[in-house]
Order: sequence, then C-alpha cells, then structure tokens
Amino acid sequence: MLVPWYQHEMKKTPKTITRVQTGVRIEKRILKVLKVVAEQKDISLGDLLEGIVLHAFEGKTAFGDESLAMIADTKKLFGLDLTAADSHKLLESDLD
Repeated sequence: MLVPWYQHEMKKTPKTITRVQTGVRIEKRILKVLKVVAEQKDISLGDLLEGIVLHAFEGKTAFGDESLAMIADTKKLFGLDLTAADSHKLLESDLD
C-alpha cells in the first residue's frame, strides 16, 4: 500500500529535464557506499545523487531510518569514517 503523500506525488505530471555527462571527482569510499545504496534502491547512481541534492536544497533528509542504518553498516564495511564535519578539511592523496 502506498503512503498517501506518495500517491499524491505519483499523480503529478513528470517534469522534462536535460541531463549532462560530468567528470566529478569523489572520495573512493563515499562512491562505494553510494553505489551500494543505489543498488539497494534499484536506481542509477545519477538518480540517487539527484535525489540527495534535491532533498538537501530543501533542507530535508534524503533517507529514512532503515536506509540510514543500511548506510551506517555499509560505511563500516568500506572503512568510511568521514563525517560532514570533515567535508571542507580533506587533503587529497596522490595514491589510488
């Protein structure tokens, strides 16, 4: 059964967009976690990133409790110990 707000959202007319290919660089472990999340949600990595950004632009969280728990487990799996507080204090290594 669909949640009432989701049923309402599904009735809206889809918006036409133009996507572009980009060469974004991203931290290796973050990318691994994002790929797992996209796979779990059965969506593309690009769709996941768009959703996260659109939620962030509105000051909303992109994930519910169940997804956040799965993300926490996946972060542990890949040794991802970075937090939002680290986001503007990262130094890039020359190593792969």
